[in-house]
Amino acid sequence: MRPTGLPRWVGLGSENAAHRIAVEWDGPGGVHSGVYIPRRDSNSWVNVAVGGRLYPGTHHRASFDVAESRSQLRVGFAARDGSAAVKVAVRIEERLVGSELFADTAAASAFFERGVVGFSATASPDRFDGLALETNAWQVEPASVVEVHSSFFDDPSTFPAGSAEIDCALVMRRVPVTWRALDPLTPTSRAPSPRVLVCAAHRRAPTRATVTR
Repeated sequence: MRPTGLPRWVGLGSENAAHRIAVEWDGPGGVHSGVYIPRRDSNSWVNVAVGGRLYPGTHHRASFDVAESRSQLRVGFAARDGSAAVKVAVRIEERLVGSELFADTAAASAFFERGVVGFSATASPDRFDGLALETNAWQVEPASVVEVHSSFFDDPSTFPAGSAEIDCALVMRRVPVTWRALDPLTPTSRAPSPRVLVCAAHRRAPTRATVTR
């Protein structure tokens, strides 16, 4: 991660995780699609220090356990304050199988590519920090879920039994991206939460940070 225009050697490497929920909202130009991010975690004290202050997106400090090979990927993290824990292990496959939401990998990829705009929860319930992901090298790989656990989605007080379930897994690797800051979003109304089917995805890539207003 580095400011746009600076050489790669000044960048910082880190492990980061975000809980993302696909959403639609009404705007001046009609219905918009994107993701709502109730929580972000990072092993970088820099991301935790500047997130939500100098750069959109508040981060919680967490310890990560990541192992990756050509055919498998394991990602786990635990927040330092004990407020969240996630563990996901997947196996890369030739095609997407068992999904109730998507007919094939192309359909799943297209859905997530439309969700490149994200708004994150902040300390204020009426303000959401915005970021847009930009890349000219979008590419995903289908995967099967070997193991999955999320303290967020497994919490029955937030998601009653049957309201959130694993649908499929996608892996996105070696994709350079630019993050562009958006104006904060202030909701004028709130809709009831729909049933959520979770499709896990993990992205490991060199990134560049762009902050514009």
